[in-house]
Amino acid sequence: MDALSDVLRVMRLKGGLFLHAEFSAPWCVSSGVKKLPEGCAPYLGSNAHIIPYHYVLQGRMRVCVEGGAELEIGEGDSVLFPRNDSHLLGSDLELLPVPGADIMRLPGGEGLANMAFGGGGAPTRIVCGFLGSEEVRGNPVLSTVPAVLRVNAARQSSAEWIRSTFLYAAEEIAAGRMGTAVVVGKVSELLFVDAIRSYVETLADGHTGWLAGLKDSFVSRAMTLLHAKVAVPWTVDELGREVGLSRSALGERFTRIIGMPPMQYLANWRIHAAAHEMINSSKPILQIAHEVGYDSEASFTRAFKRLMGAPPATWRRRRASAN
Repeated sequence: MDALSDVLRVMRLKGGLFLHAEFSAPWCVSSGVKKLPEGCAPYLGSNAHIIPYHYVLQGRMRVCVEGGAELEIGEGDSVLFPRNDSHLLGSDLELLPVPGADIMRLPGGEGLANMAFGGGGAPTRIVCGFLGSEEVRGNPVLSTVPAVLRVNAARQSSAEWIRSTFLYAAEEIAAGRMGTAVVVGKVSELLFVDAIRSYVETLADGHTGWLAGLKDSFVSRAMTLLHAKVAVPWTVDELGREVGLSRSALGERFTRIIGMPPMQYLANWRIHAAAHEMINSSKPILQIAHEVGYDSEASFTRAFKRLMGAPPATWRRRRASAN
């Protein structure tokens, strides 16, 4: 399994759709989802980190987060907010924004929320959704992507399928059909993966960070080996031989791009993999420790507490009680 697939596996992405919106120029709406929309907790779990997104079905709109540059997106494009930053949407972001919560209409029974707002000019129609992921410290994807991820429909091979599914969802919402959120939830997960891939492809040479490591052939190969064989007692010498670099060359290259030496990266990922197992299985902690490469529960406990802020047994109980 490649490094990106392994990180996405541990994130446990779950997606959904929470509203359909119709706007007309001029308009400006402030948006933010700091807690789960009503009814989403059963799908995502109470510990979920929320990643909102907006997909444009018709028209155009401008988007920005506080302190960031404006983006303009059109039909078939989407934007995601990996760290759940509050943001503005509109035909003109200089207008006084109306809080999205003030114009949201909740469904009377089955169905999803909707919005209708604006001055009667050029129309824009969007669907808004969310992804939930496990809230785990130091997630390498969420900590290194920008505040806004744009998915340009023209560049994505899956664009037409995503577009047709969202159009289908909008029609289903209007008809009040059950099960729409489940269908679109799966497409939301694909949308996020496409957004990450698209961002990695645009990274210039010399860029650093975890995602930049995916573009470097040597570092990417090293990360793939570490993720695929997390319990192996790797050394930098052995890893270098596997990827075709000397110990010093791999160490320098990996540290420069990723921000830490290979063995520190492995130690951190072992804890993330262990946390995933503790959330999703009833395995004893000692068994999990062995599966990620620790010979003793004591050494595992020290490493886990250092990264996660609590001993593994305490951390596991807290997560279980929160759910």
